[in-house]
Amino acid sequence: MAHQIGIIGLGIMGQRMLNSMAAHDGFEVAVAWDPSAEAMDALAKDRPQIRRAASAEALIADPAIACVYIASPPTSHLAYAMASFDAGKAVFCEKPLAIDLAEAGQVTDRVREEGLKAAVNFPFASSLAGTVLYEALESGALGAVKQVEIEVAFAKWPRGWQEGASGWLARREQGGFTREVLSHFLFLTRRLIGPLSIRSVTVDYPDDGVSAETGIEADMMAGGVPVRLQGRVEGDKDDHNRWTVTGADGALRICDWMNAERFGAKGWEAVDLGPADTLRPRSVQQQLDQLSLMLQGKPHRLATFEEGYAVQSCIEALLGQHTTA
Repeated sequence: MAHQIGIIGLGIMGQRMLNSMAAHDGFEVAVAWDPSAEAMDALAKDRPQIRRAASAEALIADPAIACVYIASPPTSHLAYAMASFDAGKAVFCEKPLAIDLAEAGQVTDRVREEGLKAAVNFPFASSLAGTVLYEALESGALGAVKQVEIEVAFAKWPRGWQEGASGWLARREQGGFTREVLSHFLFLTRRLIGPLSIRSVTVDYPDDGVSAETGIEADMMAGGVPVRLQGRVEGDKDDHNRWTVTGADGALRICDWMNAERFGAKGWEAVDLGPADTLRPRSVQQQLDQLSLMLQGKPHRLATFEEGYAVQSCIEALLGQHTTA
């Protein structure tokens, strides 16, 4: 029997998850809610079989729902997660867990102490490219890890496809590419290499006192491994990123979210992951396979709330220890 899912938030992420679950035999999106009447009208037109909740609270209280996927703006994550736990629901949440770090710690403590079913949406936990890295590091194929490099760049921020959420993504209170994008690569670093710490960091902000960062550079450590992080709003690519791990016996990297490359005799060469146009859907299907395992109470690879809190703590430390250029 398919897992019955309720979705709070029908923006880009909510729509992507809805479409991915519709393509997976193990899930059925039974009910959804968004504060936008336009989004709800579009849902009724495009997917009339999905019930439209009167409110987030009504969705959470729906007895048919086993899991709530929270894809709303960050300020609402904590309240919806706590209410879902109160109602006995599992939670799959976009990051961060909360805007206030102390409150994120409280919900993380609750999940651990009560043994609740909860995960954070960090796709590298189960993506095809991420799996290549996991297997290489677990097997020792790269030898002793020497360093990690993280690079991100954007032609503009928010990215073009995020314009509908620019009201919060463009502002430093909730948004910025460090929280939105670099958090994924710091999650990957922490899970694969070790706990994160900051040695030095510089963050560049506009002078208006409101807008999110335009650049960041940091020297960090993951366990005993040096990590170099760079991010900038510049260049001509809407979204460019690389995560590179170098070991004594070789190097691997993820490029632009979905691609894996290995350094060899001819330089960087693509790892064959199958047809390029299927990488994202197959990675999401693997992620949903892991979500299904969580809902069945089985071991899974999804990011835990503890991992989400650790990454959020690092992100807020990076943004809190800045010099303004």
